Amino acid sequence: MNERIKTLFIQAGGGVEEENGNLWTYSEDLDPEKFAQLVVKECLDQLLIGDQDEDYDKGIYWSREQIKQHFGVKE
Repeated sequence: MNERIKTLFIQAGGGVEEENGNLWTYSEDLDPEKFAQLVVKECLDQLLIGDQDEDYDKGIYWSREQIKQHFGVKE
């Protein structure tokens, strides 16, 4: 499992155990909506990485707002 996904899964209430190369996940307390929100926020943050020109930045910020609206993400 990707380390970042594992971290988000745990933040959303899931459990992860690794032993001898085996991975177990537990979702009894997982809040699926919170997990989805965390994943979307992580994706939005990736859009802000790097140096770009002003028009590009405007497009990125517009895209971020559209994605947040679509998924109902509140920051």
